[in-house]
Amino acid sequence: MSIKVDFHTHSQISPDGALRPFDYRRALERRELDCIAVTDHNDITMAKQLNEAFGERIIIGEEITTAEGEIIGLFLQQVVKPYMSSVETVKAIHDQGGLVYIPHPFETVRSGVTPDTLESIADQVDIIEVHNGRAIFQDKSKSALEWAAKHSIVGAASSDAHGPAGWGKTYTIIADIPTRDTLIELLKKATFRRGFPGVRGISYPKYNRFRKKFSHVK
Repeated sequence: MSIKVDFHTHSQISPDGALRPFDYRRALERRELDCIAVTDHNDITMAKQLNEAFGERIIIGEEITTAEGEIIGLFLQQVVKPYMSSVETVKAIHDQGGLVYIPHPFETVRSGVTPDTLESIADQVDIIEVHNGRAIFQDKSKSALEWAAKHSIVGAASSDAHGPAGWGKTYTIIADIPTRDTLIELLKKATFRRGFPGVRGISYPKYNRFRKKFSHVK
C-alpha cells in the first residue's frame, strides 16, 4: 500500500490560508492525498473539526510561532501557545504526546529556525522537513537533508499549501496511514515527491492576507 501524506497545510483559519473543508474532503475522496495534517498558525480549531469528520486521515497539527522561528506540532490534543522559546515549545508539544516537526528549516524569508536554534533542540526533534513545496526562492533542502542524516532524524516532504491551487504536488509516500506511534518508523522507509505548485500556489499567503484584510473574510 502507498499512502500519500502532506504534513504541512494551512486552512482558511490561518491569516494567510484559504483551504476550505471542501478542499480537504475532495483531496481525500479523489485520493490526491490519503492523509493530511492541518497545521494552521497558532490554532487547531479547523484541524480538530476535520479530524472529527475524517478521523485518522486528518492529523491535528499547529504551526507555532516561537521566539526563534516556527515549529510544528503533530498529533496534538490542545493548542500550544505561541511566542515561547523553542525549548519551551518542543516541551509543550511532547508533554501532550505530540511530535515535533521542523518546517522549512534554515530559511530566513519564512521564519525557519536557525542552525544554532536547531542544534539547541536537536535531541527533541522528531521529524525535519527536507522538502517544502513552496521553497522556490530559498530552497534549503540540501542543508535539511544533511542535518537529518547527521542527527539520524527522519525527514518528510510537504506542500506548505495555503490554498488549493498547486497542492498535491509535494508530499511523502509511506506504507500505511500514520499514527503518533507509527509515524517515525514509517518515515524511515518513506519516499518523497516534489512538484512546482505554480505561481498562484507560491503567492497564496500574501494574496490571502490582502484579501482578508480588505474583504473581512476568513
